[in-house]
Amino acid sequence: MNTDLSRRKVLAAGAAVAGSAALLAGLEGTADAASAPSGTNKEKPKVKPTIVLVHGGYADSSCWNATIHELQHNGYTVICGSNPLRGIPTDAPYIASLLDSISGPVVLVAHSMGGTVTTNAAAGKANVKALVYISAFVPDVGETQGDLINKFPGSEVLPVSVPVPYTKADGTTGTDLYLSKDGQAAFAADLSVADFQALQATQRPFDAESFTFPTTAAAWKTIPVWGLVAGSDKAIPPACERWMYNRANARKVVEVPHSSHVAMLSHPKIVAGLIQDAAEAVS
Repeated sequence: MNTDLSRRKVLAAGAAVAGSAALLAGLEGTADAASAPSGTNKEKPKVKPTIVLVHGGYADSSCWNATIHELQHNGYTVICGSNPLRGIPTDAPYIASLLDSISGPVVLVAHSMGGTVTTNAAAGKANVKALVYISAFVPDVGETQGDLINKFPGSEVLPVSVPVPYTKADGTTGTDLYLSKDGQAAFAADLSVADFQALQATQRPFDAESFTFPTTAAAWKTIPVWGLVAGSDKAIPPACERWMYNRANARKVVEVPHSSHVAMLSHPKIVAGLIQDAAEAVS
């Protein structure tokens, strides 16, 4: 047999085998690509935002305890901001500094006077993705809490507030307001007597001047809003809450018809559910 001819046959056979292997490999790669989930390399797991809770007057951070339990059970990191309750010039920068310390997205939640604080504190904060107001003030620029609480009739909390003088850092005299032991009907009618007594004993008073400071920024104009109306609220009138949430173009408003002002204590599951709705919407 001719040696050159035999060599050519061997080389041709080898090329055919190599070509077949390459073709099979290409087909397998195509099959793998077809069977892989679409977007596997593009989709990133959702990051749950940190939930920051801000209390209002006649309360402290413990008022959120039942709501915290619900949120933590569902995997959320929760931080309670300790609101100084001295008025916008003190409270808003304080809460703003807390927001600055948090890496990642934030859902900022406020109750009552805390709403005034968060409305000012969240302005310009890129990490705050949602504002949730729980029977809370939602002021516009230039408005005071005094303006809003008198806009609609029905607030009964001032007559059960006890004024207590205190000395400010500059030596002048200020006035703190405490909720009296007779304040349950106006503030927390749907709590047990024992729970109200604990709330009243642990409250943080607020400076009466808090009602006089004008709002300097309205974060709700750029950050989406969720709101809860306490239908039997005798601190902030429910009509006022509805009006403020409507003005802020709230994406969702939940109304709890028989809730007192402290919905986070008497209806924590509903409050936590609304917060989670907001968190999921912006995640």
